[in-house]
Amino acid sequence: MKQIRYGILSTAQIVPRFVEGVRESARGEVQAIAARELARAKEVAAELAIPKAYGSYEALCQDEDIDIIYIATYNKGHYEAAKMALTHKKHVLLEKPFTLTFAEAEELFALAKKNKCFLMEAQKAVFLPIASQVKKVIEQGGIGTVRQIRSVTAYPNIDHLKWFHSLDAGGGILHGSGSYPLEFIQFILGSSPISYCGHSSMEKGKTDDQVELSLKFPDQVLASIFLTVQLDIPSDMVIYGENGRIEIPYFWKTDHATIYYNDGREELLTSTVSSEFVFEVDHVNDCLLGGLLESPMMTEKITTDTVRLVEEMYNQWV
Repeated sequence: MKQIRYGILSTAQIVPRFVEGVRESARGEVQAIAARELARAKEVAAELAIPKAYGSYEALCQDEDIDIIYIATYNKGHYEAAKMALTHKKHVLLEKPFTLTFAEAEELFALAKKNKCFLMEAQKAVFLPIASQVKKVIEQGGIGTVRQIRSVTAYPNIDHLKWFHSLDAGGGILHGSGSYPLEFIQFILGSSPISYCGHSSMEKGKTDDQVELSLKFPDQVLASIFLTVQLDIPSDMVIYGENGRIEIPYFWKTDHATIYYNDGREELLTSTVSSEFVFEVDHVNDCLLGGLLESPMMTEKITTDTVRLVEEMYNQWV
């Protein structure tokens, strides 16, 4: 049975969780990890039982035993790292936010096509079984016509991200957490927003620590997204239809949701796994084994539309 061989570019805090997802997947294995310093790469490789360690990103990209490179650098580093991997004709799974500008995103997808490489934004939320169940309920009219969606994402503990307060580094709550609700909503509705506006609590010379977005989708669906690192409040997404609503707690990692009808309720449940990353990894493996260069779920359009929206918001606020 052919295995998809992963190289990990970065030793960021998310890496152990992603590696766990690869190992829980049916067809994935981690072959190597790279850091800017060899000692650090060797340290993490030993901790995670990864066979090979590299002291440069380029050395990892040159490894002929690697099929795909997972990139989890700090936000501003995404573009350069992905460009390097694609230039070496490696498939790429790039952590969100994909890039900081629309032009960078377009360039990466064009380079991927030129070199016949698979390229996808690492957006685990849309691959959770709950996401597909919710999408199916909506498409089958389970809660009637969808009229409004409300999302709240609170992430009060950001002290471990030393670059969070640097806008140049890609810091800020919209860069850090905006992709989750924006792309989850696009996935379940099957469409991108046709208009939007937003406000932030950004002070001059600082990054945004609270953001409120208002969006309009086709078929008169309205959505509101609230992001904060200032408040420790429940995070959820609620989808309101004419005949009921769907409540999804912590929608980016959950294994359950609840449908409320006028005459009762229904629980949506999925099997418990060790890592919520496994579903994303399984999808990527299937795409590569099937010869696909673009995910049919986490599409180029969803990614580039989101990058453009986020960039436009920051251009208005700064």
